[in-house]
Amino acid sequence: MNASAMLARYARVLLPTVSFAVLLIAVFWLQPRAMSYVGLNLLLNLALPIALATIAQMFVITVNDLDLSLGAYIGFVACVGATWLNDAPLLGIAALAAGIVLYALVGALIHLRNLPSIVVTLGMSFVWLGLAILVLPTPGGKAPEWLRALMSWKTPFVPFTIYALLALAVIVHLGLMRSAYGVVLRGAGGNPRSVERSGWSLLKTKMTMFALAGLFGVFSGLALVGLTTSGDANIALRYTLLSIAGVILGGGEFTGGRISPAGAVLGAMTLTLAGSFLSFLRLDPDWQIGAQGVILIIVLALRVLINRAERAA
Repeated sequence: MNASAMLARYARVLLPTVSFAVLLIAVFWLQPRAMSYVGLNLLLNLALPIALATIAQMFVITVNDLDLSLGAYIGFVACVGATWLNDAPLLGIAALAAGIVLYALVGALIHLRNLPSIVVTLGMSFVWLGLAILVLPTPGGKAPEWLRALMSWKTPFVPFTIYALLALAVIVHLGLMRSAYGVVLRGAGGNPRSVERSGWSLLKTKMTMFALAGLFGVFSGLALVGLTTSGDANIALRYTLLSIAGVILGGGEFTGGRISPAGAVLGAMTLTLAGSFLSFLRLDPDWQIGAQGVILIIVLALRVLINRAERAA
């Protein structure tokens, strides 16, 4: 590999870190008080559910699919967490387990019938939203005490969210990028024929990845309930697009099993910081979503340039 190719490769790997660092420095410059324990907690407390949702989406993208139902599913989990998990824990646990199983079955359906994942998951988004409304017709409910205590845990040196994000990146990286079965799971997206010729079942790998997406969607919904202390069927609808953006911003690709767990977590943190940065700029809320999109486009444009340079080298 020549020097220019190595440089382009390192640039692609470092882009999520650099994007996050630039935004963090900009936030500290605009609001120096954010450079404190309390300030970091306020800046990043919502990064954990977004990062968990991004990892969930990453599992689906790894096998060349896309999940458009994730936001509605997280909303369903939030409604269960704020009602059944609090009032009837066994029923709540059973409902969440059933959601994970249903996610795995959706993966099986997509594989066996060769259906477009976008169409299937778009249809499932209405199913999850309907179930969420049945569980909790109006916003309300109450988060379990243990969940609220966990999400408000005062850890030493830095807020709990930072420790949780670091642990999330390390655990998923080791499981997906360093383990033998992780290679098989990624291979199902990068080179499915070789995986199948090696004796591995593509059906099982796809069901596993969708089940993992369902599991981390549960974690995301519960973390969100622990932070907001109540539930709402529409609480996480924007997480669908945020999770996709986080994966791509973190170095993932839509095809080929090319993903980065640590990059996905950094991508989620960057998207969270972008909202705070725009608020500190006192930008009109009506323009903030558009401005977040511009920031994302700039970073992704850099990704395209880096990828072209890598291919040219």
